[in-house]
Amino acid sequence: MIEFDQAKLRLSSYEQPLAELGGQLDLENKRLRIEELQNTMEAPDFWEDPVRSQDYMKELKSLKSIVDGYAKLQSRYDDLEVLIEMGNEEEDASLVPEVQEELDDFAAELDDLRINTLLNGEFDNNNAILTLHAGAGGTESCDWASMLSRMYQRWAEKKGYQIEILDFLDGDEAGIKSITMQINGDKAYGHLKSEHGVHRLVRISPFNAQGKRQTSFVSCDVMPEIEEDLDVEIKDDDIRIDTYRSSGAGGQHINKTSSAIRITHFPTGIVVTCQNERSQFQNKEKAMQMLKSKLYMLKVQENADAAAEIRGEVKDIAWGNQIRSYVLQPYTQVKDLRTNEVVGNAQSVLDGNLDPFINAYLKWSNAAKK
Repeated sequence: MIEFDQAKLRLSSYEQPLAELGGQLDLENKRLRIEELQNTMEAPDFWEDPVRSQDYMKELKSLKSIVDGYAKLQSRYDDLEVLIEMGNEEEDASLVPEVQEELDDFAAELDDLRINTLLNGEFDNNNAILTLHAGAGGTESCDWASMLSRMYQRWAEKKGYQIEILDFLDGDEAGIKSITMQINGDKAYGHLKSEHGVHRLVRISPFNAQGKRQTSFVSCDVMPEIEEDLDVEIKDDDIRIDTYRSSGAGGQHINKTSSAIRITHFPTGIVVTCQNERSQFQNKEKAMQMLKSKLYMLKVQENADAAAEIRGEVKDIAWGNQIRSYVLQPYTQVKDLRTNEVVGNAQSVLDGNLDPFINAYLKWSNAAKK
C-alpha cells in the first residue's frame, strides 16, 4: 500500500540522523562512566559525604537518562520497521493511523534528545534562578509580570521541576513589580537561559476604560544556581545590606519580622534579594550565594559578548530591547525576535508551552558558535 511505502520512506530519513546522534552522544564513554559511578557508590563510606554523594547521584541520573533515552529511540525505530512491514504485507489499512502516530512520536523524541546534546554549557545542568521586573507601562506592566510568572511556573510544573519563590514584591494596584524564583531540576538553567531579555506584550488593556491597545514590557534575568563555595572576594565596603519586611504569600509570621534581605554591590550595581527563608540569617546566606554566583559569572567571562551569553546584556526595559513579542490583539501571535520562531496560539504559550522557543534558541545559539 502506498501509505506504508511513504511511511517506510519517512522512517528511513531518520536513520542517518539517529546514527549521527549516537556518535555525538559518545555513548560508550558514558556507559563506562556510569559503571565507574556505580562501583564508587557501592563503597561502604560513600554516603558519609552528603555533598559528594548527591553530586554523583545527579551525574548518574543525567548520564542514564541520555543512554537509556537513545536505547529507547533505537528500539522504537526497530519496532516501527516491523510494524510498517507487517502493514505492507497484510495491506491492513487499519494500521495506517497507528503508524503515523508512532512516526510523529519518534520524530518528537529524536528532536528532544538532539536538543539535549546542545545543553553542554558549564552551568547547563544547574538549577535556575529567574527574576522578573515590571518595566515601562505601570499597572499594565505589573499585570504582565504576573502573567509571565504564571507562564514560567506552568512550564516548570509540566517539566516536573520544583519551584521556590525567593523574593516577591506586589504591584501598587495589581500584579507584581518583581519576583525571583528558583527552578530546581535537571538542566533547568540550560533550558531557561534562552529567556533572558525583555518580553513585550500588546493587548487591549483591562485597566484602560477607553479599551485602547497598550504595549507593556517586563525584563527577565536568568542565572544558574552555583552551589559550591566560590572563590569570589566581596569586600565589606563594596556592599550594603538592607533588611525589610517580607511581602506576599507566607503567612502572618513572615510579615511581622524584618527578615528579608537586600544586598547591593556598588562596583557592579548588582542587587540581590531574598525573603523566602524563615530567618534573617538564612535569607542573608542565600542572598550572598546569589551575589557570589553573579559576580563569578562576570569574572569568568573574557569579553562582553561571552558575558552576554550567560547573564545577558543590561538593557532598558522598554521599546526596542525586546527578545520576544506577545500579541493578543488584533490577532494572537508570539514571535521570538532572535530566532524568528512563531507560535500562533498565544494562550498556549502563556499556559507554559515554551519548548518551541527554547528549542529554537538552542539550535540558533549552537549554529552561531560554529
